[in-house]
Amino acid sequence: MRNIRIGIDVGGTHTKAVAIDNDTHEIVGKGSVKTTHSAKEGVALGVVQAFQKCVADNNIKPEEVVFVAHSTTQATNALIEGDVAKVGVIGLGGGGLGGWLVKKQTAIQDINLGNGKKIEVVDAYIKLKEFNEKKAEEVIDGLLKQGAQVIVASKAFGVDNMKEEKVIADICNKRGILCTAASEITKLYGLATRTQTAALNASILPKMLETANSTERSVRQAGITVPLMIMRGDGGVMEVTEMKKRPILTMLSGPAASVIGALMYLRASNGIYFEVGGTTTNIGVIKNGRPAVDYTILGGHRTYVNSLDVRVLGVAGGSMVRANKDGIIDVGPRSAHIANMEYAAFTDPALLDGAELYFMQPRPNDPSDYVAIKLKNGKSITITNTCAANALKLLADGDFAKGSYEASYKAVKLLADYIGKSVEDTANQILTTSCNKIIPVIEELIAKYKVERDQIILVGAGGGAGTLLAYTGHMMNFKYQIPEQAEVISSIGVALAMVREMVERTIPNPTVEDIAKIKREAKARAVHSGAVEDSVEVFLEIDETTQKVTAIAMGSTEVKTTDLSKKVDDAEALEIAKGTFGADATDIKIVYSNHDTFVVGAKVKNHDSIRIIDGKGFVKVQRTDGKVVKTTFANIEEVLKKLWHETGNYSSEVRINPDMYIIVGGRVIDYSGLSTVEQVVGLAKTELIDLAPEVEIGIVAARNGLY
Repeated sequence: MRNIRIGIDVGGTHTKAVAIDNDTHEIVGKGSVKTTHSAKEGVALGVVQAFQKCVADNNIKPEEVVFVAHSTTQATNALIEGDVAKVGVIGLGGGGLGGWLVKKQTAIQDINLGNGKKIEVVDAYIKLKEFNEKKAEEVIDGLLKQGAQVIVASKAFGVDNMKEEKVIADICNKRGILCTAASEITKLYGLATRTQTAALNASILPKMLETANSTERSVRQAGITVPLMIMRGDGGVMEVTEMKKRPILTMLSGPAASVIGALMYLRASNGIYFEVGGTTTNIGVIKNGRPAVDYTILGGHRTYVNSLDVRVLGVAGGSMVRANKDGIIDVGPRSAHIANMEYAAFTDPALLDGAELYFMQPRPNDPSDYVAIKLKNGKSITITNTCAANALKLLADGDFAKGSYEASYKAVKLLADYIGKSVEDTANQILTTSCNKIIPVIEELIAKYKVERDQIILVGAGGGAGTLLAYTGHMMNFKYQIPEQAEVISSIGVALAMVREMVERTIPNPTVEDIAKIKREAKARAVHSGAVEDSVEVFLEIDETTQKVTAIAMGSTEVKTTDLSKKVDDAEALEIAKGTFGADATDIKIVYSNHDTFVVGAKVKNHDSIRIIDGKGFVKVQRTDGKVVKTTFANIEEVLKKLWHETGNYSSEVRINPDMYIIVGGRVIDYSGLSTVEQVVGLAKTELIDLAPEVEIGIVAARNGLY
């Protein structure tokens, strides 16, 4: 019997389901329907319809399905459209001046969502010395009388002890009142932001519960018994039961799906990903094999909601061209889809004989210089980035965006003749204008996340990837790749996504035990959200400036998935690594191998560059300057300290610490970001305590600094 994973992605135009064989990762079925924006059930109806179509059209039996997950725009839509509940906030703190400050920070104002929409908020305050269940019930009743439909409990320093928040949540649960405990949403200090984040979460609880329950019910009626998973905005999935408590975590889950899909095909660990649709392009960064995550800003309000750091640009495959006699003015933001016009590239070439160029205003308030073409049958079409790419023969056979070269050429020639240029120059100018909007965003992301330029690869997704990705790659002199099935990469990402949980704490001068504790908590959360315990890996980030410690736990769901490629050997690992080094690399060779994990080194501009490659051929780590030592667990402390001091960078006024990685069999344990060698040694000894003294390990130290 097959084991089938089903991923469903909600797009602006279509909701697409993909069924994937869990063992081979081959696509065994697809199902696509129009996204149901206007339905009573909202986009959730399309999720159900796409799922049912995928299962029925491809003869998938209910018992074959081992995983079902979907992305959702429901949380985003609820906030944009103002489909939110009135929130009652209960602040909890002391008396006196400190209590006055707490009361002020929890008495948040109505939250403006833009477009005249807002979340109404009423508030109350309970002094901790007066707190008991009876008092809590009285305050809850008072807020309900003021029209509150959901409750938020937010306590000063609740991240350290949320006892009273839990009491209020329990009272609400017993009475059937929806409630959010602020310290369950985030463990970061910052009472005002924590309270506001909890209020945002609570406001969408009724809508999200309604749609989650209807989706889950439909999946169960289809005979599927495995847990329904929901895509999160940070790139992970969580069970629907968890989503019902923390729906705000699903914000921006659509862009997250495309990133996870791209990662499945990305061998290099550092890159820029594009999701190029018809109207917009989403751009983000992948560093050390993980997508960059940042706090979400909603309606101008800062939150503690983590989501992928994605930039959305109004230029894509279907962007229309603006022009005058002097040449191309701009490309986009209006798209052919929104203007209800077809692309020249997908038009019968014969219809362009005798066609006429004209200029138009697609929508009220748009400029009136968008290019359009009237065909001899009276129908109007337009020129897009896709048409320019087809006119230049840039798209490969099988590319989703490939259309008619002849039709594209004829259409672009009408514009070229008008502005007095060749077809090639005109098409190049269209694509250059578009890519000149993309390049500054890529440069900003490279600078923000300090991605080493010689390691960057551009990865495309979406139906329009072939139109803009290669052109941008050539302009920036970056390698690029477009995975197979790019047009359904988001659905693939949902189907193959892992559980991802994050725990953040503000900890001045964290001890080894502090760090070990937060890692254990992150792992426990991931397991609670549906990850298999043995599959969970935890990554650490420590920001010494803000004193914030972050633990990110990632793990596979109930049926552990296989990787996309077969196990590689030393020779294959070496060939894979060669593709990630630049042309000036010399002396490329295997410098460490245990036949499950490989370290390849090379001389690049007087630095010892390294790549750590796992047994499936994926580049886990790529660093400009590093060193590897083979040792045993018995000698781990001695070797770690020696490498730490040898690879510290003293080129500036202060010492810059290295990043450390420990290789045990097929595991690569990431200790990058730790501020002292004692932290690295303590954590390594704690986490590897079950190893026998003679067990072989590899230790990699990567030097940090400006190169």
